[in-house]
Amino acid sequence: MKKIDGGITNAKGFKATGFFSGVRKKKNDTAIIYSEKESVVAGVFTKNTVKAAPVYYDMEIVESSNNVNAIVVNSGNANACTGKKGLEDTKAMANITAEVLGLKPENVLVSSTGVIGVPLPIDNLINGIRENYNTLGDNKEDSLKAAEAIMTTDTFSKSYAVEFELNKRLVNIGGIAKGSGMIHPNMGTMLSYITTDIAITKELLQEALLESTEDSYNMISVDGDTSTNDTVLVLANGMAENNIIDSKNEEYKLFKEALHEVNLGLSKLIVKDGEGAGKFIEANIIGVKTKEDGRKLAKSIINSNLVKTAFFGEDANWGRIVCAMGYTGIEFDMDKMDIYFTSDGNRVDLMKSGVPLDFSEDEAKLVLSADEVKIFIELKEGEESATAWGCDLSYDYVKINADYRT
Repeated sequence: MKKIDGGITNAKGFKATGFFSGVRKKKNDTAIIYSEKESVVAGVFTKNTVKAAPVYYDMEIVESSNNVNAIVVNSGNANACTGKKGLEDTKAMANITAEVLGLKPENVLVSSTGVIGVPLPIDNLINGIRENYNTLGDNKEDSLKAAEAIMTTDTFSKSYAVEFELNKRLVNIGGIAKGSGMIHPNMGTMLSYITTDIAITKELLQEALLESTEDSYNMISVDGDTSTNDTVLVLANGMAENNIIDSKNEEYKLFKEALHEVNLGLSKLIVKDGEGAGKFIEANIIGVKTKEDGRKLAKSIINSNLVKTAFFGEDANWGRIVCAMGYTGIEFDMDKMDIYFTSDGNRVDLMKSGVPLDFSEDEAKLVLSADEVKIFIELKEGEESATAWGCDLSYDYVKINADYRT
């Protein structure tokens, strides 16, 4: 497997574009992803009990036996909490996209992201799609247009792609994502779209995505808020012409590894673009009894505002980390615990076998002044481990979100 430059147009048969429809005031706000061949689809969606209209629409399609050809996305408006009209507008977006591409509406998935509780300017979107669908292309620049059009408070676009060989067939997997705020384990205001030319059954594609999501998107946190719109969709059109993967053989394992690489890469980019964030933080729980315990402990650390603000202030206040672990309710033996931080080849040890260490504040400051810092917690109670990713919490986060709607 090799990481390559690109995104959703790397896989054979996929095209993309991004353009202005008038949902936002100035920036491009609409993207289309299109496969010339019908694709099997897998998806995971927000666990928020309040779901946006496009989420309900997509869930129904993913759960059906339908294959799909296209995804249409708008930014600037979440089409959430918009009642019956919201679902009508979602269907209108699918209908116009299907019309111009010569598809059936059930072959089109829909996503929205942006402000909650405001009706979509659906006429603008319909006109924008009708006037710009023919800009679809299969170059890297076309993928970038789509990645930029789905951004809201993001400061940079997010793309990731890999390629690998499967029985002498070259297989591509590429993705784009958006997200920088309202990001929390179980996904947040996060949209991720992945395309691949591999031939695989819908059932195994869905299983691979679900497993990968648990250790990628569901292990990141920016601010602790779970959104109404978060969605991850994977389209596989089979144009690599490999023998279809219909069992959990070595080919399936290789595909799952490559898919996870893309999901993990996009997840980390989302965290690095956390609203107002200055530091990327990785929390590693080592030697825990169960994988699930490790996930809960790591996520609790990353999601703690007290931990986040300590890292913003470059303060090695490890007591906040232990506190965040303690309120998970998971039992662990403090007398066995080691804690240390690393960055850029530097390390500061804070606790050894439950005993606080007399560490150098200057050495700690050196480690914590880096843009990327890793936390290591060794529990010495089992064989499992888990990792979560997050960011610090800065003054800018408050500024950005104080006037998000206006």
